[in-house]
Amino acid sequence: MYIAEAALEYLISLLVSGSFLAILTKQLGFSDSLTGILSSVISLGCLFQLISVTLKRKRVKSIVITLSIINQLLFMLLYIIPLLECNKQIKIALFVVIIVLAYIIYNFAHPKKINWMMSLVDDNKRGMFTANKEIISLISGMVFSFIMGAVTDHFSNRGRTITALIIAAAVIFAIMLCHTISMLLTVEKELPSTTNKTFREEFGTVFKDKKIIRVALVSMLYYISYYASTPFYGAYKIGDLGFSLKLVSALVICTSISRVLFSKFWGRYADKKSFAIMIEKCLLVMLVSMVFMMFAVPSNGKVMVAIYCVLSGIAMGGTNSALTNMVFDYAPYEKRSNCLAVCQAISGVVGFLTTICVSPIVSYIQKNGNSIWGFNVYAPQVVTAISICFMIITILYVRIVLINKKR
Repeated sequence: MYIAEAALEYLISLLVSGSFLAILTKQLGFSDSLTGILSSVISLGCLFQLISVTLKRKRVKSIVITLSIINQLLFMLLYIIPLLECNKQIKIALFVVIIVLAYIIYNFAHPKKINWMMSLVDDNKRGMFTANKEIISLISGMVFSFIMGAVTDHFSNRGRTITALIIAAAVIFAIMLCHTISMLLTVEKELPSTTNKTFREEFGTVFKDKKIIRVALVSMLYYISYYASTPFYGAYKIGDLGFSLKLVSALVICTSISRVLFSKFWGRYADKKSFAIMIEKCLLVMLVSMVFMMFAVPSNGKVMVAIYCVLSGIAMGGTNSALTNMVFDYAPYEKRSNCLAVCQAISGVVGFLTTICVSPIVSYIQKNGNSIWGFNVYAPQVVTAISICFMIITILYVRIVLINKKR
């Protein structure tokens, strides 16, 4: 049931991120820089995982399911807003409020949900279980994103964008029902006794643990690298590079295939070595992928982005798992939920602020006709170079502080 829940939740996330989100924002008249900022709301939403520290219940199943339903209904509304007959500015304001609220609710429930479901998994097999879970999600996502991309292109090319939006909203609603059933059928173990500590005391307990701080810094550096450029790729692909949504979906499939093929490899590697050693290797692959993305322009875009998608897929086959499992490696069972919330919250805020900081660069280059200091260059190329610099710093940090120090 955990595997089914993760797969269904992933399908909904595909429809409210990346190029699908870019299609929605383009329909509402958002600029590329604003779309990038909005994409990073996903990162900022992690801040609200801190609120989950205040939720001290031995059983969290009912509240997690309730919040999940509300969150996914709000995602569905994102596809309804462009259909409203009202002022453009009102639509934009509604869209921003709803997507922010959706991620606030999602992130409030997320640490408790992960702790609930991961408590059912043998600690010695977390690497392989996470890999299997991800493989199912990715295979489902490959088929789903391609079909939805083809359907959206079909209706949009015939001037029936409204039909495409209604279909997407209906699909989200149907998946939400299946997702809710999967959670209802998932068993729940009673959590350890809760404490009477205040929010400040709970927060302070996490920050007094130097091991958790080291792990949190890895996540922070990774989020800086990721959110300095990735939020702008969706608009870049369907804008300057001229990709169709069907092609974008095909590239998502390339990424997913790579993740599927390497997830078990990374899982076995992590169970044998450690998640710290594994993430270092993943970040090296991610670094190489970013180099290809940095040189992607309209003349070679399809080839360079395809290589980027394959390599980044290989890297993400282990990266996403490692960022969570490193917290589970270092934190005692009763503190895992709070530690995960704090690590992801801080990283999320840093990621969002990173996007805010680089957005003026994107706007400046685009207003100058895709040139800077006399050189012809696209904005995503410049911000990708920034990402590369921070990725190198992240790799060095993992090697020096986590791997060498542990030895």
